[in-house]
Amino acid sequence: MKAIYKLGVMLTLFSILYLTREDIIKWLSIYVIKNDEVFILSSKNDYTKNTSIQYVRQVNQFIPKNMSDLKNIYYSILNSGEKSYSFYCPKEYTSCIDDVKTLANDQVVLSNLNNFVHPFNSFKNIETEYDSFRKVTITYYPVYKESDIATLSKKIEEIAKEVDEHLPTLDKIKCFHDYIIKNTKYDSNRSDSSLVTYQSDTAYGALMEGYALCGGYTDSMALFLDYLGVPNYKIASENHVWNALYIDDTWYHLDLTWDDPITTDGSDIIEYNFYLITTNELKELDSEQHSFNEEVYQELKQ
Repeated sequence: MKAIYKLGVMLTLFSILYLTREDIIKWLSIYVIKNDEVFILSSKNDYTKNTSIQYVRQVNQFIPKNMSDLKNIYYSILNSGEKSYSFYCPKEYTSCIDDVKTLANDQVVLSNLNNFVHPFNSFKNIETEYDSFRKVTITYYPVYKESDIATLSKKIEEIAKEVDEHLPTLDKIKCFHDYIIKNTKYDSNRSDSSLVTYQSDTAYGALMEGYALCGGYTDSMALFLDYLGVPNYKIASENHVWNALYIDDTWYHLDLTWDDPITTDGSDIIEYNFYLITTNELKELDSEQHSFNEEVYQELKQ
């Protein structure tokens, strides 16, 4: 009889646990689970940046308290190269899931965050999932495939070997600026007629196929700046993107797209109107295509 009684109690307990399993898991996720796998981002790849910027910062502990923390988490995942990562909204942050939904649907903010990471860690698409247990999972799909990264890395090494290693960094930047423009044409067919022949919105199109849109010019220059160890990020207006870099204690603009004008006779010309200029100089040259949010790209604020 005792054995039957114990069996009955065990079956009853198992039944209760089974029927209430979702509530138990939810309780554990909110009140108990606080381990390294959920809250700590410890891994980084070879392209994680250490550039100090004001809009967002790299964090390792994922316990958000406000929207600013959520932006830091999104940025940190992208910057680390982790293609998918999860964290939990703490119970004290009652509007966390609502804020996650808002951020996940704000393509402008997500694009800005994308501009602060190395091109090889940038996303083509990014997805956010959340459940009733307040678990948030961020998954992104990178712009560059592993094979593209290998090919471009080799190409950058080859180009860099042609530049005198003893040159000052400023001179090296000019060499790379000139190389990209001399060996790349603006992809007018894609911009004007939506004819996609080349991967011109990426560095692959610029460096391997010889055609680029502003994204291709900018990614290419960003790769060389990262190769040189020069702090930099991409800066964007509503429909244009270019480079921002920090050298000699100053942040400058650098726009290869506009330094590579389209000529009527098809001849190649290199200009330096948008080469290492300040924000005030940029505004004097063009106040429309280069109008950017100075609260996001605060280093360039003047």
